[in-house]
Amino acid sequence: MLAIALRELRSIFRSPLAWTLLAVVQFILAWIFLVQVEEFIQIQPRLAKLATAPGITDLVATPLLNTASLIIMFLIPLMSMRLFSDEYRSGTFSLLLSAPVSMTAIVLGKYLALIIFLSILLVVTAAMPLSLLLGGTLDLGKLSAGLLGLELALAGFAAIGLFFSSITSRPTVAATGTYGLLLFLWIINMASGSGGHSSALFAWISPISHLQNMFSGLVSSADLAYFLLLSISFLALSIRRLDSRRTQG
Repeated sequence: MLAIALRELRSIFRSPLAWTLLAVVQFILAWIFLVQVEEFIQIQPRLAKLATAPGITDLVATPLLNTASLIIMFLIPLMSMRLFSDEYRSGTFSLLLSAPVSMTAIVLGKYLALIIFLSILLVVTAAMPLSLLLGGTLDLGKLSAGLLGLELALAGFAAIGLFFSSITSRPTVAATGTYGLLLFLWIINMASGSGGHSSALFAWISPISHLQNMFSGLVSSADLAYFLLLSISFLALSIRRLDSRRTQG
C-alpha cells in the first residue's frame, strides 16, 4: 500500500496540473485572506467599543476556512479523476492486478497519496490564519476544530472522487460525476428549511451542516461519524468495483 502511495505521489507531483492547481488555489485564498485582514483592521476601532465583539478568529480565520472548503471541493475532482482512469486507458491496471497486492491495498494506496497532497494544501492554507499570531491572538481551539472539519471533509470528498475514477476509463466523465455528486451534497441542505423529518435528513446528508458545527468550534461524535462514514462507504464501493472488474477480466 505504501509503495502504491509513493508511486502515486511521484506521479502527482510530476504533473504540471497539480502544481498549477496548487498555485492557483493558494493565490485565491491568499488574496481573500488579505482582503479579510484589511477589512478587520478597518472595523477594529468599532469592535473595541462592543462588549461581546467577535474576534479575528471569527472574522478572518473561520471565513477563510469556509471559503477554502468550497474552493478545494472544486479542486478534488481534477486531482482524483486520473487515479484509476489513467490505469485503465494505459493498460497498467492489469499489472496491478497481477501484482501480489489486494484490491484494498491498491485503493488505500491511491487514496493515501491523494490525502497527502490535499493535506499539504491544507497545511499551507492553515499557515495564513496562524500568521496572525505574530500580531494578535487567535482562538486556537476553534481554529483547530475548523481545520479538523476541513481535513475530514476533504477525506470524504477524495473518497467520492476515487470511486468515480474507478468506474470509468474517461477522466472527464469521472470528474463530471464527482462534481455532480459533490454539488448535490452541497446544495441538498437548501431543502432543510421547510421542516419535518425529510428536512432533518437532508440537513444530515449535507456536509455543510457538519462543517458549520466544526467551524464554530463544536466537535461532536455525530459530525465525526458522518465524515468517517462518507469516506469508508465510498472506499468500500471502490474496492467492490475493482473486485468486480478483476472478476470480469
